Amino acid sequence: MSVSSSYTESSTGNFAEVAIDGVNLRIHYNSIGSGDEAVVMLHGSGPGATGWANFVRNIDPLVEVGHRVLLVDCPGWGKSESVICTGSRSELNAAAVLGVLDQLGIATAHIIGNSMGAHSAVAFALANPARVGKLVLMGGGTGGPSQFVPMPTEGIKLLQGLYGEPTIENLKRMMQVFVFDASALTEEQMTLRLENMLSRCDHLENFVKSTVANPRQFPDQGSRLSEIKTPVLIIWGRDDRFVPMDVGLRLLAGLPMAEMHIFGRCGHWAQWEHAEAFNRLVKEFLSRN
Repeated sequence: MSVSSSYTESSTGNFAEVAIDGVNLRIHYNSIGSGDEAVVMLHGSGPGATGWANFVRNIDPLVEVGHRVLLVDCPGWGKSESVICTGSRSELNAAAVLGVLDQLGIATAHIIGNSMGAHSAVAFALANPARVGKLVLMGGGTGGPSQFVPMPTEGIKLLQGLYGEPTIENLKRMMQVFVFDASALTEEQMTLRLENMLSRCDHLENFVKSTVANPRQFPDQGSRLSEIKTPVLIIWGRDDRFVPMDVGLRLLAGLPMAEMHIFGRCGHWAQWEHAEAFNRLVKEFLSRN
């Protein structure tokens, strides 16, 4: 499985000026394809994460079946403007997505979210029910705790440590539990991820400041899941050491039109670890009437 796309990050990049709570933020996104149905892809909260880095293995298959793919860098990640978030990070990201869609004149979109991106997808659907088509949630969606694994989890502790001390050693420690088989990650990928992190120290510093100001960046939406009437595909790694699988089962129980697929030998990055199968699942799900 290739780790690249036939498109390039630089040639597909764009910016939108988005007003959120009276503050203008510059949001970066990649736009690929020109189909009638838009698919927004939202990355996780790891240091150095971007829409492109998270979903590079999933772009081409969706474009090839006629979707317009939008990879949004959430505020405080990638090339988007840095912020200190003292409220709900999920709702902040959802507002950024809404601003991008409004600027592009897109009425509705399917949303695919990984980890933080899944939390943000749920927040978007709750705030804008008429603007969302279908949801795909991986490794996140509600901020509720696991019933079986002590919180914060092993992976989240390593992520927090990486934010506090962004070194190659701490990055490798985190990635060892981020995916099921870390041997698939190359030294070049690790080095590029570290360079990406250190190129935006303001993002790292502001994330730490945000968690100090409000430790509950991703509030529990479990009590509101029944409000989401759109079809939802939940995808989880059986071996996820960041957000345990029982959190996904909680989503399945709470969302009226949800179904779930669980990958064995899979950590927190299903769209990367099992890209071919993931792409088939998502294309089939989005194509249903």
